[in-house]
Amino acid sequence: MTNRAGEFITNLSGDAAYKSFSPVPLPPQPPVELDAETVGLLVQANKALAQLESQTGHIPSMPLFISMYVRKEALMSSQIEGTQAMLEDILDPMRDENANRNVAEVVNYVKATEFAVARQKELPLSNRLIREVHAVSGLRGQEKDPGEFRRSQNWIGGQGNTLKNARYIPPNPQDMAQAMSDLEKYLYNEDNLDVLVQAALIHYQFETIHPFLDGNGRVGRLLITLFLLHRQVLSSPALYISYSLKKNRTEYYDRLMEVREKGHYEQWVKFFLLAVLESAQDAVDTVCALNLLHGQNTAIIKEFGRASMTALRLLDYLEANPIIEIAKTAAALNMTFTAVSNAVNRLVDAGVLAQTAGKQRYRTFSYAAYLEILRSGT
Repeated sequence: MTNRAGEFITNLSGDAAYKSFSPVPLPPQPPVELDAETVGLLVQANKALAQLESQTGHIPSMPLFISMYVRKEALMSSQIEGTQAMLEDILDPMRDENANRNVAEVVNYVKATEFAVARQKELPLSNRLIREVHAVSGLRGQEKDPGEFRRSQNWIGGQGNTLKNARYIPPNPQDMAQAMSDLEKYLYNEDNLDVLVQAALIHYQFETIHPFLDGNGRVGRLLITLFLLHRQVLSSPALYISYSLKKNRTEYYDRLMEVREKGHYEQWVKFFLLAVLESAQDAVDTVCALNLLHGQNTAIIKEFGRASMTALRLLDYLEANPIIEIAKTAAALNMTFTAVSNAVNRLVDAGVLAQTAGKQRYRTFSYAAYLEILRSGT
């Protein structure tokens, strides 16, 4: 064996021969060593997560804010894999009429996240849950057994995207099945490692195993959130770690390879903790900014007098749907077109909303200040 992370083993023979990686079960042996810098990052990351938990507890409309976080995480996670979509594309009320594959992929990731968080209340974090999440998670690879662990060899990158020139070849199907079984056991391991260090190891191991023919990256990043929810470090999916991983995409992939090739877990754990810290701090800043905006605009709307009740209902709707079209909004709120149109006009006059597209009946309006806060990093 070349290192404590595992070894590359030869499969088949002759011209068909290739080497796949066979990972060692977690936790690493010898154990992960945390130097002073890493311990400092660990303390800061846990503190930032605790602050995030505290802040989300004071959000007036928690489900609405979380729904926006989920969309931002879905977008950035998909962008890591090259999906060409913007935040406005995902929030476009006319999205169904103007749908394209890139937008549909992100929307499916949103559905997968919402499904996973709800399903986790009924089904423990497990390989079964991971397979169910994968089945919901995206269009890319629809023909590649969604919701099923692979039964054939896959590979990552390389010139010409062929097995012979692959940058990395995950475990063969037999090794993969055993590795996923071992990983499932580790999800409930009672070792002495901090939960965030365990999360780093679990994400690394999942990405290394690559159990699906496609969609591994998105599911692997979602697994981080699910594990932190499972261990009750988070009470809601308000942490979007893809914010940091997207900014450092090349380094992200290189550090995963460093573990496979040299067994150097410590550098990966340090990188992961920095990503958690940065993402948690960004989430705290976002929550604070959105909270402040909510308070400011609520105060503005209360000056509308009798019209304030309708406008406040619309504001709640905007915090989950910051780009709106009047007819669709009226239907969603079970209100008349005229009532919504009047409220929209008041919010435009007050500078809360701005018209973004369309003429007459099919105009769209954006909650511009809200979008600007969320757009950071996308």
